[in-house]
Amino acid sequence: MIKSLLAVAAMTMSAAAFAQVTVSDAWVRGTVPVQKTSGAFLTVQSTQAARLVGASSPVAGHVEMHQMEMTGQTMKMHAVDAIDLPAGAKVDLAKAGYHLMLLELKQQLKEGTTVPVTLTVEDAAHKRTSVVVDVPVKPIGYSAPGMHH
Repeated sequence: MIKSLLAVAAMTMSAAAFAQVTVSDAWVRGTVPVQKTSGAFLTVQSTQAARLVGASSPVAGHVEMHQMEMTGQTMKMHAVDAIDLPAGAKVDLAKAGYHLMLLELKQQLKEGTTVPVTLTVEDAAHKRTSVVVDVPVKPIGYSAPGMHH
């Protein structure tokens, strides 16, 4: 009986640690056959202060974290090394702010399929955790509801 309770406690602690980062509202823009890039958009929330420090996907040669900013009248996009995830706050990776760029696509991203994306999150103690998300592919012209961009 005691072994069972300890095992349940250990599983619960592991599940709690694993559930520290949640992802919602994820989607990736569909592509035409010869297209080599696409954007992935999602909302990330961490129970503790952390940073998104990387991303990868088997459908892309590499994935970069980008930020779009207005400089005068010009919208500019550039890669960033990390995205802060304040404790308990939802961080939107959306079209007009931070987002993921899937580069060197190895295949067309077709509407109705999903794309696996692995997010690498680093906590305050510099411990890294991977979060794998199956991201649905939306039509080329799709715009997420509630996203004001």
